[in-house]
Amino acid sequence: MDRNLILTIVLSLGVLLLWDIMVLGPQREATRQAREAEAIEQTQQPASDAAGLEGLQPGAAPIAVHEALAKAPRRVPIRTPDLEGSINLEGGRIDDLSLTLYRETLDDDSPTIRLLSPREAEHGHYVQLGWFVDGKTNQQAVWSAPAGATLTPDSPVTMTRTQGDLVFEKTISVDEYYMFTVDQTVRNRGDENLSLAPYARVVQRNMPEDFRGWMILHEGPLGVIGKTLRERKYKTLIKNKNKNVDETGVGGWIGITNKYWLAAAIPPQNEEMHAGLANIGDEATPVFQSAYTLSARELAPGEAVTLKSYVFGGPKDVDILQSYEAKPENGGLGVYDFDKAVDWGHLFFLTRPIFYTLNYFGDLTGNFGVAILILTLIVKLLLFPLANKGYESMSKMKKLQPEIESLRKRYEDDKMKMQQEMMALYKKEKMNPLAGCMPILLQMPIFYALYKTLFVTIEMRHEPFILWIKDLSAPDPTTIFNLFGLLPYDPTALPVIGGFLGIGVLPLLMGVSMWFQTKLNPPPPDPTQRQIFAMLPFIFVFIFAPFAAGLVLYWFWNTALSILQQWLIMKKNGVSVDWGARFKLPGRKNTPAPGE
Repeated sequence: MDRNLILTIVLSLGVLLLWDIMVLGPQREATRQAREAEAIEQTQQPASDAAGLEGLQPGAAPIAVHEALAKAPRRVPIRTPDLEGSINLEGGRIDDLSLTLYRETLDDDSPTIRLLSPREAEHGHYVQLGWFVDGKTNQQAVWSAPAGATLTPDSPVTMTRTQGDLVFEKTISVDEYYMFTVDQTVRNRGDENLSLAPYARVVQRNMPEDFRGWMILHEGPLGVIGKTLRERKYKTLIKNKNKNVDETGVGGWIGITNKYWLAAAIPPQNEEMHAGLANIGDEATPVFQSAYTLSARELAPGEAVTLKSYVFGGPKDVDILQSYEAKPENGGLGVYDFDKAVDWGHLFFLTRPIFYTLNYFGDLTGNFGVAILILTLIVKLLLFPLANKGYESMSKMKKLQPEIESLRKRYEDDKMKMQQEMMALYKKEKMNPLAGCMPILLQMPIFYALYKTLFVTIEMRHEPFILWIKDLSAPDPTTIFNLFGLLPYDPTALPVIGGFLGIGVLPLLMGVSMWFQTKLNPPPPDPTQRQIFAMLPFIFVFIFAPFAAGLVLYWFWNTALSILQQWLIMKKNGVSVDWGARFKLPGRKNTPAPGE
């Protein structure tokens, strides 16, 4: 097996791997979950039910958000630089929260992102904290608050209610970002000892409206329980209730995450919590819940107990998450592994450094597209020694091409002898025929890690580069199939194939650069291999078309730098590069390039 065939196989496997990740993977995962659901008996109870938490009645018909808000007029407004919403005094739930700095689209008139909504809405999503009293809760209890009270960073709100001999007081404050501090106090005015246990829960009714079911991304209940990250995807909990999580650990947090947003409840980090991630609804009308309970408190007559806990509702901005993760002496809250709300994946040892590099240079230059260009340069420098060996091997292979062709013709009928002679030639010239594959092999995990980083981190969302690239986390908005916007229709809207028709300027530039690079490589002697190599740039254009513009920018810039590096190494090794001979130019006789 010669080097060209091996390289062809490697490139083909790369194409198949990308296709599997982007298209076949989600379909296969859905099929697997459906079959697993049929094969496994759902005998276990949801973890949260086992903890004694009440669930939302899944059979209730949903209503629109504005109708749900109108049905609960007793609310305390929330007004901060980054948040807008209200607290529902019925149940004391935080169930109305919008992120004022984030919009659904790039349009300035686009609606702001709604994170939380009332439980009666179709996609009701809320956070609730309270107490078990002798094993029971009163989650619909009505609280009272001072008239005209508004929750702002400068004005906390205190709500109160009574239940028999108990007086409940809940003081909620909020910082300038996305963290609520909840101080709860319970006083026993009766004559008997009472047992109380704190709880918190984050609830999502149905899957989110913008849910896409990406295989590469976790969306659904999750939490750090003790020192262990636990995750359950929406579809997993719908099909398999026995996949619920029911664990105990000291410290951590629980919540529900979507692609860019997180709602989380955070207990005191020095207490043991019993946490559960579950679907407390049914398969037709799922109600997802992340919840925790803390150890019971014995409250004697005349005594009071106080608990401080936290609620987060906002974007998964890594800097913000890590600021809350910092120790209290460093200005944080000490929330353990809070930045694991971002799905760094199994290649976290690559995705994290890539993100930190992009974030640093993005902040430094004010442009994340420039940061991607700088990141590419850094990656090229890190891989420079290994890539050099690969390109030197390819240059030597090109110089040896006439001798290799001679061996092929001489031993055309004796494949074994031909391979022996070729290996002897490689050994004599101290050349490794597989070394030419090294640059491509090294790029694959880095490419995937960059794709993951661009896809899951909110820092890249709606970040522009130059000219027509307004969002590096979205595909190139232009497409050759409507003459880059001159024709009044959108070919990407076509079913099934639409995603591959968004062939914009960046994918085309990437394809051209890949075509140039193939012209620098030794030509495969086999006609079939030659045809495959000729088609690969064209195929990659279609594969990369639906990818994030930032990813295509990286691959184009990386290929352009590789062409320059390869050309310099070829010159160094005495391999002349006649560009006119290498490409068919109109009106010029096409002569073979050296070694061809």
